[in-house]
Amino acid sequence: MLTYDVDVWSIRKRADRAKPHQVRWRVGPNTFGKSFKLSTQADGRRTELLAALRDRQPFDTESGLPEAELKELLAPTWYAHARAYVAMKWPTVSAKHRASIADALATLTPALVTDTRGAPKPRVLRAALYSWAFRLCHDSEEKWKPRTELETPPEHIAAALNWIERKSLKITDLNTPSVLRSALHALSLKTDGKAAAANTVNRKVPIFSNALRYAVECELLTTIPLDKVDWTAPETDDEIDFRYVPGAGLSKRLIDATVEQGARGEHLRAFFGCLYYAAMRPAEVTDLRKSACHLPDEGWGELVFGASTPRVGSAWTDTGESFDTRGLKRRARKATRSVPIPPVLVRIVREHIETYGVAEDGRLFRASRGGHLLSKEYGEIWKAARLSVLSEADAATPLAEKPYSLRHAGVSLWLTSGVAPAEVARRAGHSIAVLFRFYAKVIHGSQKRSNEQIERALMDEDEEPGK
Repeated sequence: MLTYDVDVWSIRKRADRAKPHQVRWRVGPNTFGKSFKLSTQADGRRTELLAALRDRQPFDTESGLPEAELKELLAPTWYAHARAYVAMKWPTVSAKHRASIADALATLTPALVTDTRGAPKPRVLRAALYSWAFRLCHDSEEKWKPRTELETPPEHIAAALNWIERKSLKITDLNTPSVLRSALHALSLKTDGKAAAANTVNRKVPIFSNALRYAVECELLTTIPLDKVDWTAPETDDEIDFRYVPGAGLSKRLIDATVEQGARGEHLRAFFGCLYYAAMRPAEVTDLRKSACHLPDEGWGELVFGASTPRVGSAWTDTGESFDTRGLKRRARKATRSVPIPPVLVRIVREHIETYGVAEDGRLFRASRGGHLLSKEYGEIWKAARLSVLSEADAATPLAEKPYSLRHAGVSLWLTSGVAPAEVARRAGHSIAVLFRFYAKVIHGSQKRSNEQIERALMDEDEEPGK
């Protein structure tokens, strides 16, 4: 119990003791004492107690400590807090975000230790943190529990977890700027000690910040301490380098070239067509179902989709499968997005359904042995098609390096065709801000043409008689 009923008495000296200088104080009905060898030590402790009284801190009747010291004593370690943070976030976030949280925490936690004596090898410690400490699993009642409670880790993993549990700093130590800087420095490096990519750092730092915010919510910290350190995340260049985005002609040749790569290439022609003509994300195309396709005999059709199936690994999904079916990116879980598709894609998709049918759940595209289409499979087809179309010099550049380039090409085509940016953003599933950030050069070029059209209209208006 906390109380303000406190008295701090004068230092008592007992010459017959090894520690002759004793500080005594009373908290409520209980008396407490602490002996020191030197008078200066005793005087320092008495000064701390008096300072707590001046700060109007209540004292604990059980331990005799001021409130601030009691919180420090009872504060969990960073490692314990990080595990509590994972348990709080896990049920409500996507499988991909779960893996990102584990990755970020496994990167910075080894930096938040009292010392490195007896430390396990870095790769062992990372595996222990990433795959065990910061991972939850379903128990027999389908409730989320820490993996370490449901499985017995190998001996070397158990030893690593025991070490980090003993050596982890207190969560309150993160109020110290030097400790914060160590954590941020760790987030800026790869496992080999080299500088991490800017996008990687900017993905991990918000997770660290969110974990600190949760510490404030749990009243373990009073404020988020990141502003105590003069540290800036590396800048990212989000704008697409359009030197390497294929134009309309090259995009069509590349799609046609996939057909020449054998039976799997023929099966995936419509997959690549959706990336270009509908500017879909690969994870959206892999989940595209027949029921979402409006394919008239003539004219434009429409695709309506409301889910994507990125591959993240079975350790992170609710179902234990390697694919995580979730809502559209940056949309409400049940939101849908409709995209009008030109007659050329209508024909390609119709031919695909007539030739290959659909999976039992209605999906248009399957892996060669059934199941979900893997990025490795369509990536290999794309790589072969690219090498067959590009010159040796162009193939050595990032030109159309990945299938995702077709999505960039599709969005660019819409913009250069004069489609309003707001409509392009809607069809592509972007926010306006993201569209302007990634496609700034294309939008700027379209604005220039629009300005020229307005200027010509104004000139024609001036030349009209009687005006």
